[in-house]
Amino acid sequence: MEIRAGEHADVPAVLALLDGATEWLVANGRTGQWGTEPHSTNPRRIGQITGFAADGGLWIGERDGRVVGALAVGDASEHIPPASEPELYIRLLVTDRAAKGSGIGTELIQYALQLAKEDGVGLVRVDCYAGGDGALVRYYESQGFTPTEAFGVPVNDSVWPGQVLARRV
Repeated sequence: MEIRAGEHADVPAVLALLDGATEWLVANGRTGQWGTEPHSTNPRRIGQITGFAADGGLWIGERDGRVVGALAVGDASEHIPPASEPELYIRLLVTDRAAKGSGIGTELIQYALQLAKEDGVGLVRVDCYAGGDGALVRYYESQGFTPTEAFGVPVNDSVWPGQVLARRV
């Protein structure tokens, strides 16, 4: 896989990856993470991905000229407890569900670790959905991350359960 800097023209491809991931989650009965609606029609999500491209924190994974993954790094969201030292924060990691199990996520995480090392940063953090059966937390643990703080984000009449995880570089 080749990893390159993302740009505004990549926003539709990233939104398509998110839509595909949501379709996969829905098909597997995992609607708690991102709901059931497409990201490509959600103004908040479109603005978020556009912002990732604009601030230089978006990275695109390609195989054979096709976008198969996206990574965004930058500042943690306001609902995340601040780090006590400089960090690289993974704001988004999404892969093509058609290529599930082919190592795309691992390669993008390794790229984030490389970026941190190049910046002289010793801490990489990420947050994820902590509900359901905890599969996403276990995924990040399998990638060498350790759970740190749990948090919740109010969404309509419920709370979206999240988990911050950290890994040393």
